[in-house]
Amino acid sequence: MRVFVVIYFAIAIGILILGRVFSLSVGSNEYYAELSNNNYLKKEYTPAPRGAILDRNGEFLAVNKIGFRIAVKPHMQHSKKIEELHAILRMIERYFPQYKYADLEKKYINQDSIYRHVDIVLVEHIPYDDFFKYYPIFNSNDYVSIKSSTSRFYPYGKVGAHFIGYTGRISVRDIEKEEEQKYFETVGKSGLEKFYNNKLQGDLGVKTIKVNSVSKVIGIVGDKPPVAHDIRTTVDIKLQKYIHELFADQSGAVVVMDVHNGEILAGGSFPEFDNNIFVNGVSHDDWTNILNDFNHPFTNKLINGKYPPGSVIKMGVAISLLEHGISPNTTINCTGSMPFGNRNFRCWKTEGHGATGFVKAIRESCDDFFYKGSLQIGIEAMHDTLKRFGIGQKSGVDQPNESVGINPNKLWKQKALKTPWFQGETVVSSIGQGFMNVTPMQIVRYTGAIATGKLVRPHFLKSDKEIRILNLNTSAENFALVRQGMFGVANQEGGTATGNVKNSQIQMGAKTGTAQVIVISQSEKKRMQESQMEYYQRSHAWLTSYAPFNNPQYAITVLVEHGGHGGSAAGDMSGKIYNKLIELGYIVKDQPK
Repeated sequence: MRVFVVIYFAIAIGILILGRVFSLSVGSNEYYAELSNNNYLKKEYTPAPRGAILDRNGEFLAVNKIGFRIAVKPHMQHSKKIEELHAILRMIERYFPQYKYADLEKKYINQDSIYRHVDIVLVEHIPYDDFFKYYPIFNSNDYVSIKSSTSRFYPYGKVGAHFIGYTGRISVRDIEKEEEQKYFETVGKSGLEKFYNNKLQGDLGVKTIKVNSVSKVIGIVGDKPPVAHDIRTTVDIKLQKYIHELFADQSGAVVVMDVHNGEILAGGSFPEFDNNIFVNGVSHDDWTNILNDFNHPFTNKLINGKYPPGSVIKMGVAISLLEHGISPNTTINCTGSMPFGNRNFRCWKTEGHGATGFVKAIRESCDDFFYKGSLQIGIEAMHDTLKRFGIGQKSGVDQPNESVGINPNKLWKQKALKTPWFQGETVVSSIGQGFMNVTPMQIVRYTGAIATGKLVRPHFLKSDKEIRILNLNTSAENFALVRQGMFGVANQEGGTATGNVKNSQIQMGAKTGTAQVIVISQSEKKRMQESQMEYYQRSHAWLTSYAPFNNPQYAITVLVEHGGHGGSAAGDMSGKIYNKLIELGYIVKDQPK
């Protein structure tokens, strides 16, 4: 019996030894082969040229300009080579006066150290035509290294600056977020440049090189070249440029959107700034001017400008009233004000609108109609309906850091302010005041939904991907009633925009909005005129619309900051934009005005 135990034990030991031998000789072969390859196979990564950004017709909105970079060897400032360094700095200043000796010296000192073994870049980019005639002079200096470089260039300068965005130098934080960024010199910082940064950076080129024990190249195993990727946008730069000129020195935003697929033909945030100033580092003066401008040029107002919607919200509120039990035949008597509690809520028309139903309430923007209706259905009903139309929700547009806005209700106020909801807040919410605020992108999307019955995702990238559309499940009859009111706003006597959009060559459905930026006491019997207020206390002016009325194709939202009444400030501009759409062939004028 003991003999068998010894035999079994010996067999078990033998199996373990054989298993270990197999593991070392066969099972680990792949591991050690890979380890061996790493000893003699090296990989070099080459970034692709940054992709161009084009408009829908192939016009360049962002491109790369070819040029040269000037770098100088390190460790020259504390050696016998210091005079040579000073000569190089003087030479750069002599041929390129925009670079000052003192600034170049400071840059060199800041980057130099005993641990640095690569050249110090003093000038990032000088255009090819400017530098080429001096190339032999610089290239003949043993301490100077001349390399080719590219610099981002925005041919249209300020036009479309916010949605296009700009690039900047790669930072440590960028690399921490995504390690592959270490192979690139620039990264998108805003707009499409940032949103589609990974696509615009293209595919890295990879060259696999075989080296010997002293790192001498003995062959190339593989060579995958870098691949650049351009992107085409939905924007028509001719339309964008026209709107830029039309807006002139005003502040605000304009969005032009295809109501069926969400394509944005133009998107302007004003005032604009020239993206080119950020490419090689913005100057202190330029940055100070941007930050100190009370009109906030650095804010992308398309997605981050948050404004009270004012009366442009009334179409959504009207649908909420209809969906929550108020008859489409309802009529109220507007006397110019509504006493409620210890307050008196004014209508904008001091003498009142008299007998008013849904269509007239929208056409003439009667506040009293919506005050009384809101008290019947409450804030929760209004909140839920407006949420379906995208209010208080991100639109999903392809721009970074989009704001949500506020579509208030009891829960929102309790979380945000830790206080209960009051009925007076329901009243002011019904006309787009109080806590409510929206972005121009949300309003153009909402307007498109009123026009078609469907909520689309606005986007700047021209793509064949499936369009994201939400069916709003609102009855055709309710939409028809609201659209009839919007027709009256722009085309009938008493309409709040009729006199201001008369230049339009095509019929539109529209809604004006006057969004207060300061609280005006309801105890005042007569509201102060906008022209009597200080500029920055004047209301913002909205006009949101769609056309052609009988066959909706495009929605246009215009927001003029401190523009006063929506119809007067934004109406004329909207009409001219529709005329431009006709001129460019986007709308066929198939009906008389």
